[in-house]
Amino acid sequence: MVDNTLPLLLQGYAWLPDRRRRSGGAPVRTRLLGKRAIALHGPAAVRFFYDEHHIRRHAALPEPVIDTLFGRGAVHTLDGRQHRARKSLFMHLLKEPDRVAALAVHVAGAWERAVADWADAGRVVLFDEIAVLLTRSVHTWADVPLPEAEVPRAARDLVAMVDGFATAGPRHLRARRARRRQEQRLSRLVERERARAGAGPAAPSDSPFHAIAWHREPDGRLLDPRTAAVEILNVVRPTVAISWFVTFAAHALHRRPEHRVRLAEGDASYAYAFAQEVRRFYPFAPFIGGLAAERLEWQGRPIRPGTLVLLDLYGQNHDPDFWPRPYTFDPSRFTGEPRLREELVPQGGGDPATGHRCPGEDITLAVLATVARLLAGLTYRVAEQDLRIPLNRVPTAPRSGFVITDVARPADA
Repeated sequence: MVDNTLPLLLQGYAWLPDRRRRSGGAPVRTRLLGKRAIALHGPAAVRFFYDEHHIRRHAALPEPVIDTLFGRGAVHTLDGRQHRARKSLFMHLLKEPDRVAALAVHVAGAWERAVADWADAGRVVLFDEIAVLLTRSVHTWADVPLPEAEVPRAARDLVAMVDGFATAGPRHLRARRARRRQEQRLSRLVERERARAGAGPAAPSDSPFHAIAWHREPDGRLLDPRTAAVEILNVVRPTVAISWFVTFAAHALHRRPEHRVRLAEGDASYAYAFAQEVRRFYPFAPFIGGLAAERLEWQGRPIRPGTLVLLDLYGQNHDPDFWPRPYTFDPSRFTGEPRLREELVPQGGGDPATGHRCPGEDITLAVLATVARLLAGLTYRVAEQDLRIPLNRVPTAPRSGFVITDVARPADA
């Protein structure tokens, strides 16, 4: 069987949907990085993939992905009891409604201050500015110390970790260097916090930084400082990665300006629907993977233990069997009955409480809906630029980063 690693790198998001079309909709069998692989698709595949008896994550992720995106020892790489214990920490930190709302409030406050700066700047690359805004906001919310002078550098590093995980060459090297810098920075902060508090904080803070710094594994041990830094980054980095979705939201509002009025009026339910459609329509993760834990069978086809099992995300989010007119941007898809959890999978599927589904989806939706409303109410001009979104680049975004000019101050709008 021919190894398809190079075609995947060249085709990006189009690789798996193209292979699936050529297979007539059957599961795609191939090799990636020398491993046997099979790609599954659809809600039933989501349920199959997230069954812990079927798929394991330990040793499943390629080292280049671990060394850039997730970090060594991260919750994403664990299974069983250790995964459940670590995941419960993230569920506590990222799923509670009050915490989610508090982060959205931080972002809204940072937006008001940023808009004044954008008005003075004249020309703004929205992606870059949103990354800085979210970096500042999530550090404040998570109680992670970050001097203002270091915010732009931290933002660049956090973006680089996401931008370089699925490629080779300069982007990947930047991602590795960025992760090393930020892990070192956060490790020092964890060590300083523990040294200051001695055996434990007298009055434990419930902030993400302090909760992770003092988290104990099932055997009672504290995380080593580097692993604690990795997990702090797994709170901070995904929040900054919302920059991709915010830029896509600006792209959608530019292409479909009829959505502006309802968003600007502050309709919270419509903002939520708009945010969901941004996540469905625009490309983010092409697929996710794990290893077959035992001999399995899918649709009558055997899967050997150790086979790399891929779950198609981008293809499923654009499958006309689930999404009529899938290449039309239409938030009304999410204004009626709630969609099945296994249908919309921009960041994976399954149950975040029991499986590997990202527990930060509520934060993504809250922040994206908040910024979409603010963006719809902002007066600006979209400069002449290249707004194409290349599907052969993972992760992708408008080529220009979405440049705006003539931003009006709130009092001038």
